[in-house]
Amino acid sequence: MTTASFCCSVDTTAPDVPLGLEIWIDNQKLFDQAHVQGSHQVSTDFSDDDGEHELRFVLKNKLSEHTQLDANNTIVSDARITVTGIEFEGIALNQLVSDLAEYQHDFNGSGELSTHKFYGELGCNGTVSLRFTTPIYLWLLEHM
Repeated sequence: MTTASFCCSVDTTAPDVPLGLEIWIDNQKLFDQAHVQGSHQVSTDFSDDDGEHELRFVLKNKLSEHTQLDANNTIVSDARITVTGIEFEGIALNQLVSDLAEYQHDFNGSGELSTHKFYGELGCNGTVSLRFTTPIYLWLLEHM
C-alpha cells in the first residue's frame, strides 16, 4: 500500500469559549478536541491506492451565547475555529478548498440546513466536506 500525507493547522478566535473540533479522513478520526484552546498541527498519512475519499472538519459545542449581537442583530464578536495550511503531499490546497469544500450547517439551529463555501473558518456547528480521489497527485493535477 502506498500512502499520501495530509496536514493542517487548527486554531480558535476565542480560547476561553469551549468550541470543539473533529477532523476525519473517511472513517479515521485524526483529531478530536472538545475545547480548542490554541493552535494545533494535525498530520497523518492515508492510503494513496485508487479510491474515493472525504476529508471532514466538524465543529461542535457552539452555543448561541458564543456570538454577541448588537441592537441591530449585527455580529460584534463571534467564537470561531480556523483551519489553515491544508495540504496534501506538502502541496497547499488554498484555492481548491474554497472552490470544492462544502460547509453544511443550520446556523446552530436558528435556520434551515444550508450549504456554503468554506473559507477557512467554522462559526456554526456543522461539517465541512472535501471529497477527493487517490492517487492524490492525479486528483491534484485534475483540480489545480
